[in-house]
Amino acid sequence: MQRLLQVLFWSVISAAFIGPGTVTTAASSGAHFGYSLLWALLFSTFACLVLQEASARVTVVSGKNLGQAIRQQFHGGASGPLVMVLVLGAIVLGCAAYEAGNILGSVAGASLQTRLSPEILTLIIGLVSGLLLYFGTTKTVARILGVVVAFMGVMFLVTAFLIEPPVGELFKGTFLPTLPQGSSLLVLGLIGTTVVPYNLFLGSGIAAGQKLGELRFGLSVAIVLGGLISMGVLVAGTSVTDSFSFEALSGALSLRLGEWSALFFALGLFAAGLSSAITAPLAAAVTARSLFDKEKTNRWDHRSWRYRAVWLFVLFTGVFFGLTEVRPIPAIILAQALNGVLLPFVAIFLLLVANDRKLMGEGGMNRLSTNICMGLVVAVTIVLGVTKIMQAVTSALSLPKLDEITLFAVSTVATLILAVPIYRLAHARRR
Repeated sequence: MQRLLQVLFWSVISAAFIGPGTVTTAASSGAHFGYSLLWALLFSTFACLVLQEASARVTVVSGKNLGQAIRQQFHGGASGPLVMVLVLGAIVLGCAAYEAGNILGSVAGASLQTRLSPEILTLIIGLVSGLLLYFGTTKTVARILGVVVAFMGVMFLVTAFLIEPPVGELFKGTFLPTLPQGSSLLVLGLIGTTVVPYNLFLGSGIAAGQKLGELRFGLSVAIVLGGLISMGVLVAGTSVTDSFSFEALSGALSLRLGEWSALFFALGLFAAGLSSAITAPLAAAVTARSLFDKEKTNRWDHRSWRYRAVWLFVLFTGVFFGLTEVRPIPAIILAQALNGVLLPFVAIFLLLVANDRKLMGEGGMNRLSTNICMGLVVAVTIVLGVTKIMQAVTSALSLPKLDEITLFAVSTVATLILAVPIYRLAHARRR
C-alpha cells in the first residue's frame, strides 16, 4: 500500500509533463512519422528520470531543496538576488504563459464530446483547479493528480493497444534511433515537453521527509508510466492520415475503432489539460517558496498569502487568456527564451551539486555511471536550450526561421564549448 501511495504521490511529475503540449507533439509525431520517433520519447523519459532523481536526492541527502541550494551557492554575491529573480521569473512566467494552453487543451478535450461553450468549460476548469489548490495540501493535491494520471493513462493506452500497431515497427521505432527528414524539431519538442525546469523545482520541493529508497521507487514507476502514456498518444496519432488536429484524430479513431475510442481520447485530453492546469500553478508556488522561504518560518506555508498569490497569478492568467481565446504570444516567446536558459542552467547546477562532497557526503554523491548519464542529459538540455533561444530571438525580431542544420550546428558547438569547464567544476567539487 505504501508503494502504491508513493507512485500516486510522484505521479504529480507525470501530470505536469503530460499536458496538451505533449499530447499535441506526440500525436503530431505519430501522424507525420509513424512509429519512428518513439525512441525520442524513450530518451526523454530516461532524461526526465535522471534529472528528477538527482533533484529529489539533493533534498533528501542534504536537507536543502533545489531553490535553497541555488540560494546558498549564490549567497553573498552581487549576482545572488539577480539569479533568484531570474529563476523565479522564468518559472512563473513560463507557467503563466503555458497555463492558457493547459486550460484550452482541457477545454478542447471536453468540447469533443459536450456542447458546453468554451467559456463555461474554462470557468469550470479554473474553478476546480483553484478549489483544489486552495483547500488541498501539497501531498493531497499530488495524490489526486496521481489518480487523474492513472485515468488518463487508461484512456490513451487502451486506445493505442486496440489500434494493434505492428510489434516489429514498435520495437524498431523505440530502440533504433532514426531522424527522418524534417523531424529534428519534433524530436527536440518531444524532449522539451517532457524535461521541463519547473518540474525539477516541484520534485525537489515535495521530496522533503521522504526515504530515498521509497522515493526512487515511486518516482521511477510514475515517470516510466508517464513515458508509456506519451508513447500511447504517439501510437494513437498514427491513425491520422491528413493534417493533424484534435478533431482529425478524434474522427480517425472513430472510423477505425468506433465512437467509444473518440470518447476515450477526449477524456484523456481533458485529463491531460486539467492535470497540467493544476500542476503549473503548484510548481510556480513551490519554486517561489524554495527560493525565498527561510528555515523555521511559516511565511511561505501552503496557506500563506505569499504562496497563494503565486499560484493565483498563474491560474488567473491562464483563465483570462482562456476566456479571451487569445494566445499570449509575446509572453510565450519570452518564456521560451528564459526557459531555454533556465533548463541547461538548472541541469548543470544539479550535476555540480550532486558531485559536491561537502553538501552530499560520500554516499550521496553521483557515481560514475550516474555522472555519465547526467552528462549526456545535460548535453541534450544545452542543445535544447540554445535551440529554444534562437527560435525565440528569430520570432521576436520577425527574422526568417533557421533551418534544422543551422540550429543543430550552433547548439552542438555551444555544448562542446561548455563541456570542458563543466567537467572541471564537477571534478573539483568531488575532492
